[in-house]
Amino acid sequence: MSAGGDAPEALARTHFQAGRLEDALRLLDSAVAAEPARAQLWNNRGTVLAMLKRFEAAAESFGRALALDPQFAGALANRAQVLVALNRHADAIADYEKLLRGNVEIPFARGNLIRAKLQCCDWRGLAEEWEHALAEMRAGKPAIPPMVSTALSQDPEEQLQASRILTAAKYPPARQPLWRGVRSRHERIRIAYLSSDFHAHATATLMAGVFEAHDKTGFETIAVSYGPDDASPMRRRLGRAFEHFISVAELQDADIAKLLREREVDIAIDLKGFTDKARPAILSARPAPLQVNYLGFPATMGASYIDYIIADPTVIPPDHHAHYSEKVVYLPDTYQPNDRIRSASANAPTRESAGLPPAGFVFACFNNAFKIGPQVFAIWMWLLNNVGGSVLWLLEDDKTTRDNLKRAAEAYGIATDRLVFAPRVTVAEHLARHVLADLFLDTLPYNAHTTASDALWMGLPLVTCTGNTFAARVAASLLFAMGLPELVTSSLSEYGELARDLAHDPERLARIKAKLAQNRDASPLFDVARFTRHLESAYATMWERHSRGEPPAAFAVAPS
Repeated sequence: MSAGGDAPEALARTHFQAGRLEDALRLLDSAVAAEPARAQLWNNRGTVLAMLKRFEAAAESFGRALALDPQFAGALANRAQVLVALNRHADAIADYEKLLRGNVEIPFARGNLIRAKLQCCDWRGLAEEWEHALAEMRAGKPAIPPMVSTALSQDPEEQLQASRILTAAKYPPARQPLWRGVRSRHERIRIAYLSSDFHAHATATLMAGVFEAHDKTGFETIAVSYGPDDASPMRRRLGRAFEHFISVAELQDADIAKLLREREVDIAIDLKGFTDKARPAILSARPAPLQVNYLGFPATMGASYIDYIIADPTVIPPDHHAHYSEKVVYLPDTYQPNDRIRSASANAPTRESAGLPPAGFVFACFNNAFKIGPQVFAIWMWLLNNVGGSVLWLLEDDKTTRDNLKRAAEAYGIATDRLVFAPRVTVAEHLARHVLADLFLDTLPYNAHTTASDALWMGLPLVTCTGNTFAARVAASLLFAMGLPELVTSSLSEYGELARDLAHDPERLARIKAKLAQNRDASPLFDVARFTRHLESAYATMWERHSRGEPPAAFAVAPS
């Protein structure tokens, strides 16, 4: 919120900085009622409403500011952000484009424009915007948010630079860290997992079994939840899995960091990184002697206060360590946990009820739309051209996204009815409909992660293409752990050819499905107990090194 000049504005700012958002809003409501022609007041009010997640009202307030001052760059950038939160990506694109035409330097404006384009599959001018953003980033400017880098960059060094720039700009290390070298001694290692996703969310789906399987004789587990309580069965399950479940959603970052220090947490695990709703400032205060980047963000955080990143040799090859500010810890098999409690609905849909044609090969990709890029989409259209009667089954998004994908298909001469959109349903219903697909097509450079695990769990083979970054190698990691290396390719042309060949060879595809079914219970991928032992071994080794006074260092966990 921008600084105000008079006493009510100054008091509103004080309330805002202290997290008393409702008090700040009341003061600003009074202020705009008294001076409705002041654009800055409307902008400040919109900022508070956005923090309260009242996005429609925030967009309206920023709009009032812009009606009064059409050149108000801050209000334009702020409105674009809340339009993204409202999934009004086309409107956000218009605001970001206007902002950039004004040649006003707003941090990450170009990268946020790119993200809005990715979110709704509007690829017009995307390559040019990306090159422009890269040039700005190489000049040291805050141009590309790390999540945009993971979605588009195929260079791990670019991803490191994007994270370092964001960290320096918004999350620098505290001048006076909370942990100052005192070595605590506890009977058990105190592990705190930090996340906004301790509810019905993909991260919880992956980690729930690990939280339950933790050895409570050796580890004291703490959930630090700064997300919502959705009252879901998953939330209740997680509440039972941890020894201590602490909801801190109403606390400021500094207060959460102090809480971790007061509890003498030994190892803090950040499960969010720089993904949506992340709060990296908590660990920037260094509340714990060891701090770890794990699972939620498939790239480096570029932060000096994050000691380790947990990986495997597939997602971070040994010669990539220089591209990570963290020390790399290798788990055997795969870095990604996978829960075995994944119940599909007993009422499996029919092709007709799912909107699929009665016959024909079904290629599926249930990744979120921002992972679908023009290069992969071109391969998909080539497949539809080369596999007669086939369809592409995608996860439904908003109308703008669907229209953009249909328009792109038409440009390749593909009838739009060959793109079928699966509506958002419950997890159990979503798992059940996998049986209607014949082959899952992965995305690049941001692979399927949880969605890949869902497909493999339900017996749906997945073809992937490995790239050069963590996010581009996850599906390969899962397939190797599943004993299916034959589904991993190293180029998009090879990826397309393999998918085409499998569609044309039902016997070969049937053999792969049989192998997948056999390996599901025999391979390490869904062995929660084995995975948890390896993860605990990693934590123990980190702590042993620390207890001996040794700095963090890369190491590999031996398979048990």
